[in-house]
Amino acid sequence: MAQDIEHGRNRTHYISGYPSLAAFIASDNDKSTAIFRRFDRLSARNLLYLQSELAELEARQDEFDGEDGKDNDMEAKQCARSWTHFKKKSEKLNNEREKKRMDLVKEIREKIKEYREAILLESTLLSLPPPSARTLEAFRSHFHNVDRGDFPTLGGRSAHILDDSDDLIALRTPMGQDRMTKLVREHLGIFFQTSPPDGHIANVSDRGISRFVAWFSVVLAAVLLIGAIASLYVVQSPNWRLGMIASFTVLFAICVGLLTNAMRAEVFGATAAYAAVLVVFVSGNLGGPTILLKPGATIT
Repeated sequence: MAQDIEHGRNRTHYISGYPSLAAFIASDNDKSTAIFRRFDRLSARNLLYLQSELAELEARQDEFDGEDGKDNDMEAKQCARSWTHFKKKSEKLNNEREKKRMDLVKEIREKIKEYREAILLESTLLSLPPPSARTLEAFRSHFHNVDRGDFPTLGGRSAHILDDSDDLIALRTPMGQDRMTKLVREHLGIFFQTSPPDGHIANVSDRGISRFVAWFSVVLAAVLLIGAIASLYVVQSPNWRLGMIASFTVLFAICVGLLTNAMRAEVFGATAAYAAVLVVFVSGNLGGPTILLKPGATIT
């Protein structure tokens, strides 16, 4: 590891390999580069082995139960009903029969714990999202040192750890997975870039994108509501008002449906509420100018 001063900043250079790759992953403030393999094939095989081991242990347990059921030995029947009696019998040196059964109980206990822990861990890993295409492309570019001669950072079998995209997971889900955030990240990400310590690949700040999307959503919601009310206040023709209510309602539904992750029921509910606000405004006193008449006056 070496250090130098460049552009007034203290920069650290790590030797190529595990040190440099670990530093690259840690340099991302959003931790979106925490990308690793799941090893799906090995994990599935391990679960199959554990499953088969438990199946064998289950068969042995069934054999013991069958023997105890056929035997008229009262001690065996008592062991089948009382854990305390079973434990005492298995601890006697001359009782090989119960000792074998107790050893099987302990083996099943350990193996089923290992199997269930592996199942839960695999379930957790399968629920983790894959890395985004943009992040994976940048990670591969850095890993293979594209700008320095195109050679992998890690050697041996590890040189191919990123080849199978379907076997990769991202340990941290990017902030804001709605459609608007994805759209901004894909097409406007250049405006949210931050320079990493190594100066080779620019990171896109998910926090910056989330803040922008939050402000944009507030402004868009205000425009759709205030703009619609102002337009309906100016226009007096009932036909035009009806058309404008329909247009603004459709526009609102499109924005909610395409720019957010709202479910269909939520889209219907939000759209109905929005349309109700516009209808109430039009039908109320604020829907247009009112005419005040003096007592006894008539409109001609």
